[in-house]
Amino acid sequence: MRAYDIIRKKRDGGALSPAEMSALLDAYLAGHVPDYQMSAFLMAVFFRGMSAAEISEWTRLMLHSGEVLDLSDIPGVKVDKHSTGGVGDKISLPLAPLAAECGVVVPMISGRGLGHTGGTLDKLESIPGFRVDLDLPRFRRVLADVGVAMIGQTGEIAPADKRLYALRDVTATVDSIPLIASSIMSKKLAEGIDGLVLDVKVGSGAFMKTEPQARALAQALLSIAHGMGKRGRAYLTDMSQPLGAQVGNSLEVVESVETLQGKGPEDVTALTLDFAAAMIELAGLEPDHERAKARAASALYSGRALERFRKLIEAQGGDPRVCDDVMRLPLATSKTPVMAPRAGYVTAVDTESVGVASMMLGAGRQRAEDAVDPAVGLTVRVRLGDRVEAGQPLAVLWHHPGQDTRAAEARLLSSYTLGVEPVPVPRLVLDVLETA
Repeated sequence: MRAYDIIRKKRDGGALSPAEMSALLDAYLAGHVPDYQMSAFLMAVFFRGMSAAEISEWTRLMLHSGEVLDLSDIPGVKVDKHSTGGVGDKISLPLAPLAAECGVVVPMISGRGLGHTGGTLDKLESIPGFRVDLDLPRFRRVLADVGVAMIGQTGEIAPADKRLYALRDVTATVDSIPLIASSIMSKKLAEGIDGLVLDVKVGSGAFMKTEPQARALAQALLSIAHGMGKRGRAYLTDMSQPLGAQVGNSLEVVESVETLQGKGPEDVTALTLDFAAAMIELAGLEPDHERAKARAASALYSGRALERFRKLIEAQGGDPRVCDDVMRLPLATSKTPVMAPRAGYVTAVDTESVGVASMMLGAGRQRAEDAVDPAVGLTVRVRLGDRVEAGQPLAVLWHHPGQDTRAAEARLLSSYTLGVEPVPVPRLVLDVLETA
């Protein structure tokens, strides 16, 4: 089969057979299909899409391009959680040890931040000494000993996805539901999980700006999970404003520790408990959501989940003392408030722009190879529906002495719309979808 014919067929809206997709991907990975032809194929998919059967088969091919972990020798049901990304979304940090404390085995392979969204790996690496680059044998040891391990994608896990994502990133083909869904699920299914909780963000700070887009992605992800014999649950959650108050790597670790201490922000705590309950249910440890949530709440407010986080940090080479003293984290020493120019109600937030302001300080990256500064970021002081007065801080920038923050200040200021009437506070969870 010629790559040219397969590309043309998809360009013209045809459905590809498993043999055609396999031939194309195998030839690409073997170096017989050049990047420019694979880029053309990705663009054809971007415009023409894929059927549910095509998405499932493409995911299966990417999944089996590398190693699929067999964790059957580690007792317990394995359940992970994945978020499509947002501003201030640090939920994985308190969630993973909380679910583990409740008896779920959590093999979490995460990614780095890109653009306006933060990455779990960058946040974990702001903990002094924490290693996210464990090889698979050590990953398995930590998982067996602690019940949770949190690492980055290794060369053995879904290598096809790593190469294809690099192409998508430079050819404007990232925002394609078939390509997003197959990318996410090929990595997650390679973890050897039995179930998966999905957090699909919706709103100005999410990749999916509208609920119909988010719903379509959630359904595609759940369809893949179902086809692979895995249990899944997808939450559509609001990202029309930052999650929690802290945006930036060390700052989000601070807020994660506070959440595990039982004193985190209401929205972060609510999602952490909801997702933990879902993971407990998918693992078959409780018969319904309310009992699972009560189990999670007990582990959270007793301090047991924080102790599990301490064990995880120590097992992966980090300084567990950050659980008692967050000042051991690298935190910028200069703070600049960004003031409201006039009185009014917060009626809209360009959440993506808030994330960009944090990135401009050094907390994020524009390209995958860029470095991030763990110490910088911002603290959000107001939320949708709040009444603010002229000169009241909308947010506080954390930066280094002498650092030029004018561009970030301007960006942050432009992110907030003030009106004369209050607006309803959006629901945090918009909908919940299940596998069949």
